Amino acid sequence: MFISFEGTEGVGKTTLIRRIYEHFQAQGSEVVLTREPGGTPMAEQIRSLLLSVNHDEQMCNDTELLLMYAARAQHLAQVILPALAAGKTVLCDRFTDASFAYQCAGRGLSREKLQLLNQNFVSHMPALTFWLDAPIELGMSRARERGALDRFEQEKVTFFEKVRAGYQELWQAEPERIKRLDATQSPDLVFAEALKYLQTVAA
Repeated sequence: MFISFEGTEGVGKTTLIRRIYEHFQAQGSEVVLTREPGGTPMAEQIRSLLLSVNHDEQMCNDTELLLMYAARAQHLAQVILPALAAGKTVLCDRFTDASFAYQCAGRGLSREKLQLLNQNFVSHMPALTFWLDAPIELGMSRARERGALDRFEQEKVTFFEKVRAGYQELWQAEPERIKRLDATQSPDLVFAEALKYLQTVAA
């Protein structure tokens, strides 16, 4: 199974993914834990470019989108598709939904550009996506507690409100695949809710 985890900054994706990873391992399942952008040595280098705040020039929105998909193509070829072909479960921190939410809804790039990239470079979509949703101010306060903010985390609240609205649009369009989790709850409650959806899919 291919499962992705989505949400704005500081909503608890890392905590949930780790717990679900441990859940699958306890069941004896072969499971791969990975992330986007990143997941391979080359894709991690692209991630560093995307998240760094120390550029001498401003990254244009099209460059950001294309770098995301360059990393994604490498990630799919080297990690995700081989793992799925071997019968493993893949847990991925962000996937194509993040590109719609951040680059289209957040940055204002056209959906046609994203559709073109998806059609040509994304051969496999998650069977299940968990969208961890929380008010932006709550998520950002958690992100600030973690330390220095990356290039995305330094965006204004208005940007993240657009991103959150983008995720809501995706959820409303694909409720069978995308499951909204109330990330204002405790990590234990979020995990319990996610497990209920996992059991439904497994059944």
